[in-house]
Amino acid sequence: MKLMTRWSLFLLLTIPVAGFSQKTDTLINKLDSLSRKTDSAGGQINNISPKAYNDETRITFNSYFTLLGSDLKQSFTKPFHMKKRDWGNLGKFALVAGALSFADEPIQQGAVKLRTNHSGIATTSKYITNFGGIYEAYTLAAIGAYGFIFKKVKMQTTTLLATQAYIAAAAVESVTKFLSGRTRPSYYPPGTEAEPRFLGPFSKTATSASGKKVYSSFPSGHTTVAFAAATVFALEYKDKPLIPIVAYSAATMIGLSRITENKHWSTDVLVGAALGFLTGKEVVNNYHRYSKLKAPGQKKNTVSFNLNYAAGHFEPGLVYKFR
Repeated sequence: MKLMTRWSLFLLLTIPVAGFSQKTDTLINKLDSLSRKTDSAGGQINNISPKAYNDETRITFNSYFTLLGSDLKQSFTKPFHMKKRDWGNLGKFALVAGALSFADEPIQQGAVKLRTNHSGIATTSKYITNFGGIYEAYTLAAIGAYGFIFKKVKMQTTTLLATQAYIAAAAVESVTKFLSGRTRPSYYPPGTEAEPRFLGPFSKTATSASGKKVYSSFPSGHTTVAFAAATVFALEYKDKPLIPIVAYSAATMIGLSRITENKHWSTDVLVGAALGFLTGKEVVNNYHRYSKLKAPGQKKNTVSFNLNYAAGHFEPGLVYKFR
């Protein structure tokens, strides 16, 4: 998705939020207030029981855009609210990304060679990378339609959250692309070795054959939005181990396909995955804070310990109750 298209979508979807944010006691302000108590990307405990998704906590047209506005606000202001632990984690990640950057060129060269010499890999890579674009929107639409047709409120909510994560991640990724101005590995003259250079904002990284500007490579947009949506499903259905495995596996394959398609460097994919994960987690936690505001007395699932006496000995056990 091109930068201007994403920013047009971003502006279109956030205009309705402006009216809400001017009031003193609006939902978006309450969400921000709660975010100060529980870090949106931290260890928040969420109630993901199907009964927690009901008429009280349902996402309406107005609340969808209010939540989206809150998601965007928290995503862009996160650097100003980071704690010591957050900066420590960022430093560790920067070291990993910095170490991987030394392998950007060898990985790119190896991926291009692999794709050139194996037609099966080239075909598969092309299909997977397309799945990370418009096909992903089709997939979300299909899942959402299934939820609405069969009245599965949790699936409806999860799909709506995935679209919010997709939009928020695309906005963050677009700004990061603009600031980084990194050259893409695919836009170098034949016989010229590609170089992963950062040119900064307002730079002209390259032009396509038709003369149009080629947008920055850092981070990978496909990877960012894929991991954002995958994280939503993985967190909302973490009680079903297969769903997180499938979600993250699909997102990882999309990220790797961007390397084999010679569209991105390996560090573009790594950073995109991290941005997508953090955005998806923030969107999920923001919704569950919204749920607590809408249904503050809603009972949560409980876990209790008990002892049973059988066959002459005691047997410990755990009881998980859905309420």
